[in-house]
Amino acid sequence: MQIGIIGLGKMGSNMALRLLTAGHDCVVFDSKSSAIDALTAHGAQGSTSAADLVSKLSLPRVIWLMIPSARVNENVRMLATLLSAGDILIDGGNSYYQDDIQRNHILKSFHIHFVDVGTSGGILGLEGGYCLMVGGEKDIVQYIEPILIALSPDKEHCKVSAASTARNLEGTAKCGYLYCGSHGAGHFVKMIHNGIEYGIMGAYAEGLNILRNANIGKQQNDGDVAATPLRNSDYYQFDLDLAQITELWRHSSIISSLLLDLTAHALLDDPNLDTYSGYVADSGEGRWTINTALDEAVPAPILSAALYDRFSSRGNANFAQKILSAMRQQFGGHTEATHEKAADDGISN
Repeated sequence: MQIGIIGLGKMGSNMALRLLTAGHDCVVFDSKSSAIDALTAHGAQGSTSAADLVSKLSLPRVIWLMIPSARVNENVRMLATLLSAGDILIDGGNSYYQDDIQRNHILKSFHIHFVDVGTSGGILGLEGGYCLMVGGEKDIVQYIEPILIALSPDKEHCKVSAASTARNLEGTAKCGYLYCGSHGAGHFVKMIHNGIEYGIMGAYAEGLNILRNANIGKQQNDGDVAATPLRNSDYYQFDLDLAQITELWRHSSIISSLLLDLTAHALLDDPNLDTYSGYVADSGEGRWTINTALDEAVPAPILSAALYDRFSSRGNANFAQKILSAMRQQFGGHTEATHEKAADDGISN
């Protein structure tokens, strides 16, 4: 099947390579010529612009956008003027599902079909395949199914997944792709997927941090400190190897997961994570998940806390923490301890 791909970043380029390997004809474009050249070396047909890409595709054209959500609107409006009635435009990035519904209205006026695909798998998807959550017109999704099959995990993986499923569930979900419903449904499911991801990542991070500080009893002094002292330092004398523990949990543990695999790899390479600053970004899906929970009046305290913790990691809690210190000084005359003083007094950060 022929497909045009616009956006050849880490995800887009790997997806194009997977499609090429499966025998599909890929016409590609990116603002960086080096990204195009890397794929033409593997058999893709390069383009000098989006218009050039459109001109090289046969009717009905199929184009997959793999670009940041902030750039999708401008590309949709631009492509709407270049495409023909019956063409299919796919957004495979992390777009807000409500934007999908509006984009479909725009494209529908041009008689162009729109499909939203929530794509999970990261840079590992090239080898392992991607998990695809799809929204749009069902018959159009069925038309592009050869693309979805090629991007999804291979048949052997599907057999293993099916064998491990507790019940015999019919459909394509066990093979890594699923038609979720009308326009926006794919990105709606992916939005919640990423909100859950924030929570899981936060739980791993907090638990491992507790393990890392299990030797605090060796650091605590008996002198005057600016924090409540340990009641019994004998209970916290463990020097734990987090790389070994996360590796252990990967084997038959109930909390094993791909995220745990990646954490174990990171700790093996850099046990103290010295190469990381601790600044954690968010790409929007966590916020949209919480907004949706508010609209639905559905409690989501864990997912909310995980999102707010990312804000704190970027220094956005610093002023609030200064307010706390100021209030303690005002009502109790408590002198604020610096991080250096706290460390000297044996207070673990």
